[in-house]
Amino acid sequence: MKLSSDSSFKCAILFVIGLALLFAQPKGESAGEEKNNVPIARVGADNVVKLEVASTPAEIEFGLMKRTSLPDDHGMVFLFHPAHPVQFWMYNCLMSLDMLFVKNGKIVKICENVPPCLSKNPDDCPKYPSDVIEVSEVIEVQAGYAKKHHVKEGDKVTFELPEIGKAGS
Repeated sequence: MKLSSDSSFKCAILFVIGLALLFAQPKGESAGEEKNNVPIARVGADNVVKLEVASTPAEIEFGLMKRTSLPDDHGMVFLFHPAHPVQFWMYNCLMSLDMLFVKNGKIVKICENVPPCLSKNPDDCPKYPSDVIEVSEVIEVQAGYAKKHHVKEGDKVTFELPEIGKAGS
């Protein structure tokens, strides 16, 4: 009897796993099409960064806090539309970052290898850049990205957002 219960239990588990896999498959998408559903930034000549988007005040304030890593071709974009003056901090960030400050489709300032702020008091954290700068977007990527990918001030930046409401999506 125990053998039969174990067999039934194993069959039930396999059935549930099969259902989960079936429903987890993207409908009508191949792996190559998946990128169309992720916002990206084209930075400089040929760099593509897959983006998470922070646009609300709460999302902008939280940013990449508590993260311990970020893949090389991923980042977060902070949207400020219309453009306005900003400074960023690294309070509760657990990894170093490069910050690309963008206005009118061009990088106007880069802060490289910005270290985490380990202070318990956010007021003790340095601000980046040191002077307030007016921007429409800020892109944060892993530290060293700008140097590794030859990104420099004046480089063009374009954003591509997924198509929403497209038939079949």
